[in-house]
Amino acid sequence: MPDLSVYIGKLKLKNPVMVCSGTFGYASEFEDLMDLKVLGAIVTKTITLNPRQGNPSPRTCETPSGMLNSIGLENPGFGAFVSEKLPYLKKTGIPVIVSIASEKDPREFVTLARALDKVELAAAIELNISCPNIRHKGAPEAAGKLISQDPKATFEVVKAVRKATGKMIITKLSPNVTDIAQIGIAAQKAGSDAVSLINTLGGMSIDIRTSRPKIAMVSGGLSGPAIRPVAVKMTWDAYQKLKIPIIGMGGITDTASALEFIMAGAKAVAVGTQNFVDPKTCQEIISGIKGHMIANNIKNMNKLTGSVKIG
Repeated sequence: MPDLSVYIGKLKLKNPVMVCSGTFGYASEFEDLMDLKVLGAIVTKTITLNPRQGNPSPRTCETPSGMLNSIGLENPGFGAFVSEKLPYLKKTGIPVIVSIASEKDPREFVTLARALDKVELAAAIELNISCPNIRHKGAPEAAGKLISQDPKATFEVVKAVRKATGKMIITKLSPNVTDIAQIGIAAQKAGSDAVSLINTLGGMSIDIRTSRPKIAMVSGGLSGPAIRPVAVKMTWDAYQKLKIPIIGMGGITDTASALEFIMAGAKAVAVGTQNFVDPKTCQEIISGIKGHMIANNIKNMNKLTGSVKIG
């Protein structure tokens, strides 16, 4: 039988399939819809230091082959996450990757990472430096940039977090850049153990009957199958230059699309928007990857990663 296990840094997963932050809540929301224990890992909804109500409604709308959202990182804050969400996550027995973000000051990443360093259940920390629905007041964000759109800012945040925690760091990258590999290299040099990509693409949709944007914040993040070719290319671009593992995401809906990312260089994949369409997608992809490996006499996942044939 094929071995589906993979290593993301020092973290071993029994298979390469996880869920994207923000599309799976804190796992309990899906307990009656799928077998949580089959997942390789659970990436939590992003938490901030303090509770956030998020952006005003409407916050989502459907787009051709995708979805536009501007949730604004609604979450209960670190304290409530530890007391109210972690106990359930512990019951799943699945590696938990805690996604974190700052609201106003990038130094909040350090505060959260230092606090999570003491939380045994947190197998790794995802630095969400690429949410398009949050803007910071400090440089370089004063110019409207995300941290993940600036190599220097990315390096500084990751380096500071690296000093604050011994846990594995996964840096989540934005597609809204000219060269995503350049940002990934900055994260790698600063001590990130892996990168995840891509976060949502910036997008906008207008209701022509009212002449108003379909979401209250005017623009938001585009996800779903529409962005998959962009995400696969960016995974390939990053794979050419990075030495650390890549977690690929962006429009994964089935086994074939998951395998595209893996063949492009992803060590693991994460399912996002499709969880809303069919909560059992991850289960089906895990089974499908296994079937693909058996059919092609592939013994382990390392043989699949980066196996696309060019030329």
